[in-house]
Amino acid sequence: MSGSPLRSLLTDQWAARRPASTRRASPAGRPAAPGLAGPHVQLRQELFDRLLLDVESRGFTGVTDARLIRDRVRRVMQDALGQEGFPALSGLERDSLENEVVAQATGLGPLEPLFADATVSDILVNGPDQVFIDRFGRLEKVPVHFDSEAQLLQLMARLVADCDRHIDASSPFVDARLRDGSRLNAVIPPLSPSPVMCIRRSRAIPFTLAHLCAAGTLDPRMAAFLERCVVSGANLVISGGVGTGKTTLLSVLAGSIPADSRIVTIEETAELRLPHPHVVSLESRLPNVEGKGEVTLRMLVRNALRMRADRLIVGEVRGPEVFDMLQAMNTGHQGSLTTVHANSPADALRRLEGLVLLAGFPLPSRAIRELLASTVHMVIQLRRFPDGTRRIVSIDDVTFDDDVLGTAPVFAFENGAFTAKARESRTGCAVDDE
Repeated sequence: MSGSPLRSLLTDQWAARRPASTRRASPAGRPAAPGLAGPHVQLRQELFDRLLLDVESRGFTGVTDARLIRDRVRRVMQDALGQEGFPALSGLERDSLENEVVAQATGLGPLEPLFADATVSDILVNGPDQVFIDRFGRLEKVPVHFDSEAQLLQLMARLVADCDRHIDASSPFVDARLRDGSRLNAVIPPLSPSPVMCIRRSRAIPFTLAHLCAAGTLDPRMAAFLERCVVSGANLVISGGVGTGKTTLLSVLAGSIPADSRIVTIEETAELRLPHPHVVSLESRLPNVEGKGEVTLRMLVRNALRMRADRLIVGEVRGPEVFDMLQAMNTGHQGSLTTVHANSPADALRRLEGLVLLAGFPLPSRAIRELLASTVHMVIQLRRFPDGTRRIVSIDDVTFDDDVLGTAPVFAFENGAFTAKARESRTGCAVDDE
């Protein structure tokens, strides 16, 4: 974590030191998480309390980065463990305890090893006793526990505080972007029986088309075809369910946009990390406690039209911003990209049409379909399979014949293989021969 994590730790309401009689007790008589040794937990908490006292007495000098925090923790441990009444620890036990205290001080706590594991894409905390991860598309439970709900709440508060957000009884849920680009969603009681936190990790090194080919998401012919479509300025909609890799594919395709283009990205929570030299990122904002100051995606799309953008990338359309995005695609912002939640290309087009209608625009259905047909050139459908593999199951042209909005497949995943269904797309981009 950046900045001075111990400063925010001391001032945060969840990190306030409790009276000695209740300092180590779980709230409402809750038993300690299974698998935790009581004396070990108490010793770690005692050292952490001593660290806070040390910071209060000596000031914040030397707590501005993780290395200096570790030095401060090591000195506090040496002073404490040399006193009467503290147990004798082996070198391995001291190192383990030191790592735990540093993790608690820097805001990651028991989740520190999961953040260090590059194979973990999602961290799902269902209360203090249950932690799951998504690794290679499959969920698995891990032996990670919190001492109590209070410790989990402290961690959640510190993580969101580092994003200039807060979570408490008046704002019991939050959606935020962490410093490393990971996306965090947290919910606390009374909206849930126990605190719940979901963290979608941000990949340090962005994926490329070659990476996706190696992972089986698509084959080289599809990759070359999509690259040509992006370079030529085709407007693409990426469709799929939750966790199918829509945002990842969006970032990868954006990497094929010519370097002389100016890109403006618009998202509810900034997740896209584009390997491009000229990117302007816009992020929506929720209203404050007084209900003021909200900035919606639609406002950002309209503002982006005045920012001399060559390409617009809307992270996900799910509201009235879809109409402004379609208008932009139809008025000089060719080669724009977006994603939508849908189970098939036809469903994606119906969902876009429905979003325009739900936004309250008094347009006949035919006019909306004509707008979709003239602006959306292709729909790319993603699916996550039971084994965790994410694949492009179809790449479809958008058609409009006899007042019927439809799709025509260019590629499809059938019988365990990627198959070309056409020699050329309606965009004019050719499909490579075998």
